[in-house]
Amino acid sequence: MKKRLHFLDALRGFTLIHMIAFHGMWNLVYLFGVRASWYRGMPGYIWQQWICWTFILLSGFCFSLGRNPAKRGLLVFGAGALVSAVTCIAMPDSRILFGVLTCLGSCMILLALTEKWVQRIPNSLGLIGSIVAFAVLRNISEGSLGFESWVLGSLPESLYRNLFTAYLGFPHRGFFSTDYFPLLPWFFLFLTGFFLFRILEGKGLNQRLFSRGQLPVLNWLGRHSLLVYLLHQPILYGLCLLIFK
Repeated sequence: MKKRLHFLDALRGFTLIHMIAFHGMWNLVYLFGVRASWYRGMPGYIWQQWICWTFILLSGFCFSLGRNPAKRGLLVFGAGALVSAVTCIAMPDSRILFGVLTCLGSCMILLALTEKWVQRIPNSLGLIGSIVAFAVLRNISEGSLGFESWVLGSLPESLYRNLFTAYLGFPHRGFFSTDYFPLLPWFFLFLTGFFLFRILEGKGLNQRLFSRGQLPVLNWLGRHSLLVYLLHQPILYGLCLLIFK
């Protein structure tokens, strides 16, 4: 039996702490009026992107370690649906539609359904292709192909129609979500992690690189990341209410 890759748990836990801190700042800035120009600017954007990139990449990397990825995907997708329902009812001005949990669950389910075909792709080719596809599709939610300020060309408005196209990555006019991670381009970042795991596994490096690194708090957070994700915002919001009251 292979040893558990403890360092991956610790890395998830470390990223989760950053996510909690980021969301705590979001509450302070956008709900309680605390001024933080750095958070609204490029430093805050880079921090947010690092967190979500790491989460999605790690999720793809760990896909092959799970016993039943489709079942796990349905659980995560359901958790995302719960978050959407609660925010739409309780906080409609800060609602979350197609947030990171919905994205991760969708990626797990889609890859579980197509894994036998995806595995036929040479790992190096799959890794390079996934990186390129992610970079080219990074801006599609804004109406163009390209990565950040690098724009290849605009996309037809007919692609941006309704909630289903928004789920895919083409949000219609008037769509709003405080946490938006559509299937595209993020599925390709998920696939990047998947192929990276297969390349390292083929070289026998995963056990050597990631089996060590047991840090109790970080490892616990990493192993219970879904539960922590679901609970952290209500707790943070409650703390903010107590402090500002």
